[in-house]
Amino acid sequence: MVVLVGLTTDLSRIKAWWRTLGGDTFVALPPPTRGRYTQSDGHADAAELFAARGIPETASFAYWHWQSHDTFARSGDLQGVLYLHWGGDHATVAAGLGDGPPGYRIVNGGPQGAFQLDRVTATDADGLPEPEDTAGVRQFLARLDAPRSRTTRSVEYDPLTAAEERWLHDRLSGPVDLAEAVRFAAPLEHRQALTPDETARLLSAWRERYAGRLATWRGWRSVLLALLRQKHPDSWEVAAELGATASYALAAYPSPRSLELLRTVALTGDDGAVRCWFRAHHALREPDPVRAAAALSEELTAHTAPEAAQTGLLNALREAVTDDRRTLRPPTADGFFPLLLATVRFATDNRLPRPLRVAAAKAATDTADRVREAAGRLTDVAEATEALAAVDRYETARDDLLAGTGPDLTGYEGRLGDIYHRYRALSPGDVRWLHDRLTDPTTGVQGIAFCLELLYAHGRATEADLVALLPRWKKELTKQYRTTYTEWRHPLTTLTCLALDLEYPAADDLLAWWAKPKPLWKDPVRLLTHLGAPDEAKAAELWEFIVSGGHDTGHLMTWVLLRARLDGIHPLHVAEKLIGEPGIRPYVLHRVLIGVADPAQPLWHYAIDPRSHSWWHRAQEVADDPALSAEARAIGMKAAREHCVTRYPDQVRPALTEGEVNAARAWLEARADRTAAD
Repeated sequence: MVVLVGLTTDLSRIKAWWRTLGGDTFVALPPPTRGRYTQSDGHADAAELFAARGIPETASFAYWHWQSHDTFARSGDLQGVLYLHWGGDHATVAAGLGDGPPGYRIVNGGPQGAFQLDRVTATDADGLPEPEDTAGVRQFLARLDAPRSRTTRSVEYDPLTAAEERWLHDRLSGPVDLAEAVRFAAPLEHRQALTPDETARLLSAWRERYAGRLATWRGWRSVLLALLRQKHPDSWEVAAELGATASYALAAYPSPRSLELLRTVALTGDDGAVRCWFRAHHALREPDPVRAAAALSEELTAHTAPEAAQTGLLNALREAVTDDRRTLRPPTADGFFPLLLATVRFATDNRLPRPLRVAAAKAATDTADRVREAAGRLTDVAEATEALAAVDRYETARDDLLAGTGPDLTGYEGRLGDIYHRYRALSPGDVRWLHDRLTDPTTGVQGIAFCLELLYAHGRATEADLVALLPRWKKELTKQYRTTYTEWRHPLTTLTCLALDLEYPAADDLLAWWAKPKPLWKDPVRLLTHLGAPDEAKAAELWEFIVSGGHDTGHLMTWVLLRARLDGIHPLHVAEKLIGEPGIRPYVLHRVLIGVADPAQPLWHYAIDPRSHSWWHRAQEVADDPALSAEARAIGMKAAREHCVTRYPDQVRPALTEGEVNAARAWLEARADRTAAD
């Protein structure tokens, strides 16, 4: 038993217990620094520690990263759950962690989740904590805030007991402390239980404390919902000041006035506002969801709203029609079939304007095969035939609808990474679209990075692309843009490589900027520009950095690609020669080896992404390449075995068909002898 004597903070007690953990098959990584910011960083730290200490790669491990560490206050007190992440065998990790240190408990999140460490607290006969017990209050409120059910359109919570409701009202009965009030107001309004008096007092304090910046207070949603529910006369003024952030609340209480406010914001292209505008319009003006969506789509087009607005409208339409209980549901489907089938149908539904059909065609790109597969499980022959006919209609119309289109470049960058495999070969339409985006002055830094990387890697970037971007580089492209979680580099890195390859005069200005000491963000990626117009001096400088042990943010991959260009060989053969090379960290080399499998589209993500189609296909290709050494092919096999495609296929994005999962399992089974040998 661990005895934590003389330790006064949660952090010190947990660290003391943590130091006692570990054994032959389980390792507790040291507590994190800011360098371990994500789960990928944790796995990289484990690989580095294992290599340094000679620990077998098969050992299991646990750790927490810096984002989890934020749950500790500066004083060291635990302010929330500490999430403990892990790798290896789940049962081994669970046994290694045990029940936690005295006074704390560990909740097992299962094979696909994290372990959760928190303090042990006490409650009374009604399950209520003492108000002074901060940890007990936090845990109590977390339980109340856990939804009973959640859909795309609503969230349901368990009802409060009389004792629980009294306890919450008591917390709001004194002078208003907005920082504390938000914790107690939210669970009440989740059950529509904030009283008019509580709402009025919160509104007064909110307006006084956050005048001119109402959305800054994180408790505003509960108060706005209560104001709308209670038909308070100040609801509209507050909602107008909040703008797009108020959309959900306005849609929850539709009225002619809320509809007009939602329309104003939706026409700017805000995705959430578009969805809520549809819900309010559907509820008040047009009960037929398709006619409702058609009318709003035409209005968006007439006001030249951003393209993403049509996608938001499509999502709202799909949600509306799949709420219909009559929607087809195959006996063994996962519940997404109605949504997928609706998307396929809408792509060819002539009741909808073309922009909305185009949005549906984009959304259905990776789902047609899933619809075919699910339709095959339908017991009703007529329903199955109709579903398959819908897929046939979609596939006939798809090329026309998708001509000259591409993904949303302004959204979450992870979605762009999910579809990167679609651009492994560029069609003429893809090339035109990518060029057009680079010449469009509204394309942002993320979009420029994505499009320029694809064109440059495929050898399709041109002087026209360079000329279009040069006026923007000093004001826009010199800003920091994190690329450690993407398949593309900072756009100024790629632009510099292009200028060097083309021997364009502006290359000297770009290199002069990279040579300056500030801004500091550029220093870790400066050497990545050496891929442009490579020579032996650049190769030597890159190599010197690599073997120095500096943090790799694409340096080894750059050197491998550079060396391959200089030597006129495939980068895979450059990478495989580094296996066992002193000074080369194996876990970095492994992801570089997989990442350069196709030099026309290298994968720049700083770790092997186990949920990516691109990384899965490259791992397979490396494992099966007869021109590679056994050691190199073993690296490909290891990456394939650890990929989610067979272990956790539901985590792969875009989602896989059952046929794809079965094919992946068959591929691994056919190579079981190699797996055993590894």
